[in-house]
Amino acid sequence: MRLSARDIAIERGGRSILEGLSFEARAGAALVLLGPNGAGKSTLLRAIAGFLPLAAGAFVLDGGSSEASLGEQAQYLGHADALKGALTAGENLAFWAAMLSAGSGVGKGDSRTPGEALARLGLAHVHDFPALSLSAGQRRRVALARLLVAPRPIWLLDEPTTALDAAAQGLFAAIMREHLAAGGLIIAATHAPLGLEGAVTLPLGATRLTA
Repeated sequence: MRLSARDIAIERGGRSILEGLSFEARAGAALVLLGPNGAGKSTLLRAIAGFLPLAAGAFVLDGGSSEASLGEQAQYLGHADALKGALTAGENLAFWAAMLSAGSGVGKGDSRTPGEALARLGLAHVHDFPALSLSAGQRRRVALARLLVAPRPIWLLDEPTTALDAAAQGLFAAIMREHLAAGGLIIAATHAPLGLEGAVTLPLGATRLTA
């Protein structure tokens, strides 16, 4: 699988955010977006996910599913944890699994149950706890568990280690490495090291980069 961006331009509110951006990211590799706040890292991730229109250019996915769009083959994890406080951790994950898997036809055979996903993130004990009772770090790990209950080959991660302590960061780094080893692709915006050896960095403003 290879994701190519060709002369991408993105505008928001009539203002140019990114212009003339091209890169390639390949399965088994991580591409890390670098740049100061406001450089367009989150905007680029949201555009790849299909949440924002392009002013120019195109994304081209080679080697993916011919029956699903780019957005349907990507899992986007943004700044917000997107958890319903009144639902338990397990119920939140069951909701996301149903919503993200519905009609996509992508990765259903590799999905884990909410309990299995929470256990992988070291949170088996909070399965029946309301999300509002969890700490910020626990909530973030529940959000990360979404990647496991509705697996998709492309992970779009916006500051994924926010609120995680060192142990949780190491745990998630291992999960990312497993995803890459299985042929997955990761594009991440972060100000903190992700613990991924060989990751390629993309400073926004570069005209071409191959991962």
